[in-house]
Order: sequence, then C-alpha cells, then structure tokens
Amino acid sequence: MPSEKSDGLRIALLALPESTPASIYGLYEVFLSAGRTWEQLTGERLEVPILSPRIVTADGRPVASPYGLSIWPHAAMGEADVVIVTDLLLDHDRPFEGLWPAQIEWLRAQYAAGGIICSVCTGTALLAEAGLLDGLEATTHWSIAETIRRRYPAVRLAAQKILVPAGPEHRIITGGGATAWEELALYLVARFCGPPEAVRIAKIFLFGDHSEGQLPFAGAQRPRTHDDAVIAEMQVWIADNYHRANPVAAMIERSGLTERTFMRRFRAATGFAAMEYVQMMRVEEAKHLLETTDMPVEQVAIEVGYEDPNFFRRLFKRRVGVTPARYRQRFSKVRLLAGQIG
Repeated sequence: MPSEKSDGLRIALLALPESTPASIYGLYEVFLSAGRTWEQLTGERLEVPILSPRIVTADGRPVASPYGLSIWPHAAMGEADVVIVTDLLLDHDRPFEGLWPAQIEWLRAQYAAGGIICSVCTGTALLAEAGLLDGLEATTHWSIAETIRRRYPAVRLAAQKILVPAGPEHRIITGGGATAWEELALYLVARFCGPPEAVRIAKIFLFGDHSEGQLPFAGAQRPRTHDDAVIAEMQVWIADNYHRANPVAAMIERSGLTERTFMRRFRAATGFAAMEYVQMMRVEEAKHLLETTDMPVEQVAIEVGYEDPNFFRRLFKRRVGVTPARYRQRFSKVRLLAGQIG
C-alpha cells in the first residue's frame, strides 16, 4: 500500500470511545491511496492531488472502541481542512448532552475556520449536538433517525438519503448507513482529486455492486518492462494510433521486421499478442469515454477504432464482463457524486 506523506489536504478522522474501527481505518486507507495506488497497480503516471489523512483523538492517546479493539491515533485534535466523525455505538436511551465537550468545541472551531465537517451513520448525532446541523438538511442511520428528530428538531432530517452535502459551500456533509463511508470517500476524492480519480478509487477498492464479479473494476495490467527498443517504439506509436484501421499491420510496417518476427518479439516483450494489446488499449479508452461522457455507445465504438458497434459490444463484454451500457450505469454514480459538489 502507499507510503504516508505529510503534505496534501489535511483530513482528520476523529476517534471517540463510541467509535467503531472499521470505517475509520477504511477511510484512512482510501484517502492514503488517492493519487498514489493506481500508478503502483497499473504503471499509469498521473498528476493527482494527494490527501493527508490522520486519525486523531482528544488528547492524542488511544481509545478503546466498543468492540475491544483500541484505535491508535496519529495525533491529538488540531487544525484540519476536513474532519470526519464516523459511526458511533450509542445508547439511544441515554442523553448525548455532555458526552463530547472537547470534541464539540474543536468541531465548531474547525468549521469557523473554514473547515469541512462530515459524519457517517450515527456520527450525525455529534454534529447535531454541536449545533452544526441546525437549519440544514442531513441524513443518518435509520436506527437513530427518530432520536435525531426528537432531540434536534432544528435539523431537517432526510434519513432516506445516503449522502447529503449541505450549508454554504457544502461544508457540512452527512452520510447515512454504516457503509456510507464509501460514498463519502468517493465524494471527497472527486471533490479534491477530481472525478477520474474517484473512479479509479472505486475500481481499486471494488466499491459498488459486486454481483458481476471483479472484471468491471479492473484496470489495464501494468506493462512489462523490457529492453526491446523496436517494440518499445511501437508501443509509444500505438498509444496515439490505436484507433486507426489495421493498427497491427501498421506497426509491423513501421518496425521494419517481418510479420513473424514482429509477432514473436512483441509477445516476448509485452506479454501480449499484438492485437490483444491493441484491444486492451481500445477498451481502456472506451471505458474512459463511458465514465466521463454521455457519448452514445455507437460513437464510442467509432472513436476507439470499431466501425461495427455490435462487434465492439461483444468484445467489451468479453473483456470487461458487462455491456458498455451497464458499465456506464455502474460508474455514473461517481459522476453524480461529483455533480453534488458545490
């Protein structure tokens, strides 16, 4: 996994005695992966802003979670650009007043300084207790919805929603169920690292429906390193010309090699047959167009080099596991999340 860096957007993951560990550590790993892990997995070099997550507690000391697993922080509460309160194991019959005085003061100070304050699941209770949700729309876990409505009538609760950005500049963000941290993670990555990086994060961590297997989440395999200068030159050429008609024949002609020699050396150098390599590049570009545009599938096929859209659909499904239309539907969620950024 990626190594930590101290620069980048400062994200504080607040751990309390009521915090459950899963979403804290899940968010930490996802944020640390943004702008780093995709290149490690695929070799694709990208200029993406990085994030700097830290787990914090009131005094910088570990807290024992309700499940007995201690949560070890990086530091005490301090300045942060984004603060996230994850799900809390709460006694709904016990008043929340007075439970978190130091944390509430800190949350209010971070918000007043221009910070973004977020919650996941029952963590909404802490934001409500701090008064940060007064007059705003918010969501929470269904099990605590009535408690929030009763105790904090100034909150405009929309418990049916999964993610609710609210307030000026959308600096208050609440998430619904326990796994809404995944939605929040994608939203924040899209907001600060760009929607394409959010799509890559969704693929790395397989966020979303898994019923169709892993293929829809897969990226291009990391290219093999080799010292065949002729084949390397052809790889550079095909990266800009994969959409041309008969690209393998064009590579053979440009290489100056016989067809048999070229095919043998290309497979030995790259690990792929030449046409398989071209198809991989075409499908990856098609996936990008489906993720980022509303271009009709027929036009996508033409853009990447296929005149016959039906052949393109069959090839795409064979390589990706789903049809182009289904692929677009699957990853349109990230575009919708990005559209909520205000």
